[in-house]
Amino acid sequence: MGMILKATGVALLSLLTCVQASTFSASKQLPKTPFFVLAGDSTTATQSANGGGWGDGFLNTTLFKGASGHNFGHNGATTISFRDGGDWDEVLTTVRQVRDDYHPFVTIQFGHNDQKPAANISLSQYTSNLERFVTEASDAGATPILVTPLSRRNYDNSTGTPRIIGSLANETMATITAAHRSHAAYIDLNQASTRYLNEIGPENAVTYNLNAEDYTHLNLPGSILFGGIVADLITEKLHTLEKSGYLRVNSKLKKDVDHGIYYWPHVSLGLT
Repeated sequence: MGMILKATGVALLSLLTCVQASTFSASKQLPKTPFFVLAGDSTTATQSANGGGWGDGFLNTTLFKGASGHNFGHNGATTISFRDGGDWDEVLTTVRQVRDDYHPFVTIQFGHNDQKPAANISLSQYTSNLERFVTEASDAGATPILVTPLSRRNYDNSTGTPRIIGSLANETMATITAAHRSHAAYIDLNQASTRYLNEIGPENAVTYNLNAEDYTHLNLPGSILFGGIVADLITEKLHTLEKSGYLRVNSKLKKDVDHGIYYWPHVSLGLT
């Protein structure tokens, strides 16, 4: 895969764009403290009456040594409305404001609303929209990370063994396609969240619901859990963030998720 060199890029970005699934050399260090800018729909957004995702759990419980960020997740957002409504401009403005003092990363996760018939967004358009986000984030001086959409917590029990309904499979594959085409880093949150939810089962999974009937959005414990999963996936691709002490996952959370054990965080601190 060819390397794409951006005029505003840095050595870290060059490493990311060289090989999609590659990890950083153990000797590489970030030149600046990371700043994470989160772009996405309500499954990234801050907890509210109408939504809530993994974003705040990620920002508040996994960043250390001065690493920080901002959650621009927007309830109801699609890859079109996020741009048309001005949210994407805010993301790029933030990147430009912090890039002299920090190394900005932009996580990009959509799909839940793009797939709805009312949005009238084809898979090919969804894919190209993500590619455009990647290009513009890179041009602004950030390292973009595409994130496949968080799984919904709806189960099919027709076989007697509850399994997550893969309602976002097309959007997941389109996100990965966009990552390969744009030479961006990506993490497969859909795969990781689906695997964990299959292992813990519906009775445990419902405890992460924003409310009793909401199988899409996350409450605060759910945000901490899935924010930790996002952080763990990022460190698998970008070892230097963990090695430098900027990104760290609660050890019990990681162990439980890796072994398919139900995890409930200490909400006030995000620690067990």
